[in-house]
Amino acid sequence: MLKKLGELPVSHREIWRIAVPIMLGNMAQTVITFTDTAFLGHLGTVELSASMMAGLYYFVFTTIAMGFAVGIQIFVARRYGEGRFGQIGNVFFHGVLFVLALGILLFSMLFCLSGMLLPHFIQSDQILSSAFEYLKYRQFGIFFVVFNYLFRSFFVGISHTNAITYSTIIMAVVNIFLDYGLIFGNFGFPDMGVGGAAVASLSAEICAFTFFWIYTWLTVPKNYGLFVRHRTDFRLLGNILGVAFPSMLQRLFSFGAWFVFFVLIEKMGETAIGVSSLVRSVYMVLIIPGFAFAATANTLTSRLIGEGNGDKVIPVLWKISFNSVFCSLLPVLLVIFFPTAIVRIFTEDVSLVLSAIPVINVIAVATMVSAVSMLFFEAVSGTGNTLMAMLLEIGVLVLYVLYIYFTSRYLEIQWVWAAEWVYNVLIGLIAYGYIRNADWRRKKL
Repeated sequence: MLKKLGELPVSHREIWRIAVPIMLGNMAQTVITFTDTAFLGHLGTVELSASMMAGLYYFVFTTIAMGFAVGIQIFVARRYGEGRFGQIGNVFFHGVLFVLALGILLFSMLFCLSGMLLPHFIQSDQILSSAFEYLKYRQFGIFFVVFNYLFRSFFVGISHTNAITYSTIIMAVVNIFLDYGLIFGNFGFPDMGVGGAAVASLSAEICAFTFFWIYTWLTVPKNYGLFVRHRTDFRLLGNILGVAFPSMLQRLFSFGAWFVFFVLIEKMGETAIGVSSLVRSVYMVLIIPGFAFAATANTLTSRLIGEGNGDKVIPVLWKISFNSVFCSLLPVLLVIFFPTAIVRIFTEDVSLVLSAIPVINVIAVATMVSAVSMLFFEAVSGTGNTLMAMLLEIGVLVLYVLYIYFTSRYLEIQWVWAAEWVYNVLIGLIAYGYIRNADWRRKKL
């Protein structure tokens, strides 16, 4: 019999049981980015910057699938909390139908539009040429990434997150091995440079996709109905999209603003974009704990509401916040006290190292703020009101982009990166105000 969260206080152990595998799962794309940066940083600033710009451009497209997966996660967690396990497979089935069509659409857009769009975003001809080389291979990964997001949302929704851990390990091993082989021509592989990094990332995504299907078939209980033929229910798909579509737009705007952030920095010169490429990899590692606990807040919020225990949401969110801050503190202290050693993982260029250290201090502060702010923001989506979450973020992103635009023209790179302070403080305060004061406890899905 399913033990309901509301029958007793949600324990720290329960929070960590959900958060740790998500934390490891969030490392999937981070490991790819970190590894690519570490290897390409030793080739040169052009290759490093090209992989970052092309990678960000690619992820702007994948975020649409990520947003849809958030909607699936909310529905799965709600059905799980209600004890309606047979409906979970029906939700997942409709998710498969949608992401299959979405993958085809997104690949077509990448394939047909990139040649026209990228020259408008990248000023340096050398970086642009290498970015096209990277994207030539990486764009095929979109077919697999959309399904990987779907599987992760399913496993988070049912709080069975070990599968995410295993997939991350597979991705990391494949990507590191092939990066070393294909970027530099080791192990008998061709020397492909930046293109090799793209092939390695694509291969890692394919391996994760294969693992998820096999693992799901072998381990998920049959009463979930995942591999049962379901009748296409356009009303259910419409309900899912009603929750997911605002989240899809929200993720698109959010990552689109992140892409604009680096587009404006690229116009500041190769040193600025080179420094930002290094710092981005460090930042993505630092925020892994915060984003994992934010996803935990999302799924626990949805489950508690499904159980009829909406009054317990805010106390649980504060308990998750404590764990999020605690877990984020150690990596932040490491980068504060040993910034030079960490940046040297990516480059031996002394000027880049020295220029990166002030920015490292900025992102350390941003990480601690986001450990709480993103958690409350994800809880807004967890209530099922993804439209409100989208509207809240769009308002904050307008101020975020305006700040970046003016600081990138007049100030040094570390003050441009302080945009992360602006974003996290504003999104945290607004989300907390909504969770505390809005009437979301009776929202039905």
